[in-house]
Amino acid sequence: MSKARLLIVEDDVDISNMLRIYFSSQGYDVDIAPRGSDALEKTRQVKPHLLILDIMLPDIDGYEVCRVLRTNTRTSHIPVLFLTQKDERSDKLKGLELGADDYITKPFDIEELKLRVQNALARSERESLTDPQTGLPSGRLIEDQLRKLIRQNDWAFLDIRINHFEPFKDVYGFIAGNDVLRFTAMLLGEVVDELGTQNDFIGHVGGDNFVVSTTVQAGAAIKSRLKERFKEEVLSHYNFLDRQQGFVLAPGKDGEMTPTPFMTLAIGLVSPLTHQFADIREITEIAAEERRRDSI
Repeated sequence: MSKARLLIVEDDVDISNMLRIYFSSQGYDVDIAPRGSDALEKTRQVKPHLLILDIMLPDIDGYEVCRVLRTNTRTSHIPVLFLTQKDERSDKLKGLELGADDYITKPFDIEELKLRVQNALARSERESLTDPQTGLPSGRLIEDQLRKLIRQNDWAFLDIRINHFEPFKDVYGFIAGNDVLRFTAMLLGEVVDELGTQNDFIGHVGGDNFVVSTTVQAGAAIKSRLKERFKEEVLSHYNFLDRQQGFVLAPGKDGEMTPTPFMTLAIGLVSPLTHQFADIREITEIAAEERRRDSI
C-alpha cells in the first residue's frame, strides 16, 4: 500500500514545518499550503487523503475552504481535520456543520493529532470511500454517483481500463504499477479539468479500472483526449530499450516470454442518448461491454 498523502494548510511557518517533519517521519507523504487558495489548487491537482486545515488563513478562511471542498463532487469525500486556536462551541459546530471530520485546538498534543489523523484515514478506508493508491473516490461513493446519474438526463459515463497493465506490472514490479495508477488518476483530473465541469466525477473502481461521469456534450471529447494523451505519456514509464523495440517481453500464459504491446486505455462511453437504463447495474454492465469492444 502506498503512503497516505496529507495536505497541511497552515500559514504559520513554524507549525507547518514541525507538522511536515513529524508526519513525514511517521511515513506519510506531506505537502504544505500556506493559503486557502493554495489548498484548493493542490487538492484539485494531487488529491490528498486528508487535510489538516487551519481556520485562520491570510486569504480565505478554513470554513470557506471546507465549504468549497464539500460542494465539489471531486473533493467532497476528502477527510478534513480542523486545526485552530478557537475553542468556542459555536466555532466547532460551524466546522462540523460544513462537513469537517474532526477538530483539534492549539496548542495541541502531537500524539493526539496523530491518532485523530489515523482514525480519520481508517474510517475513510473502512467505509470504502477512497482508493488507497490514488486517493480517488471508490466503492460506495461511486455507487452514490451512479444513483444521482440515473435520475438525470444530461450525463455521460466512461468505464476506463488500462490495457496490458498486468504484464507491465509483472515485468516492472508493483511499485512501478502503482506509479502508473497515480499517473492515470492525475491524467484523468487534468483532462476533466480541461474539457469537463467542476461537477464531473472521477472514481477508482480498483486495480486498473477507473470511471468518469461528465456531461453528454463533453463525454466524447474526454474519451478521445484521454486515449491520445495516455498513449503518448505512459511511454515515460518504460525503459529506453523497451521504448526502442516498441514492446515488452512479458511472461505469457504458458510462462514463455512473449512480446506485449505498451499500455493503452480502453474506454466504454454510455449516456441516455445511446442507451436506456433501468437501474445503476445496467449502467455499469453496458459501459463495461462498450469498453471491451473498445479494447479489441
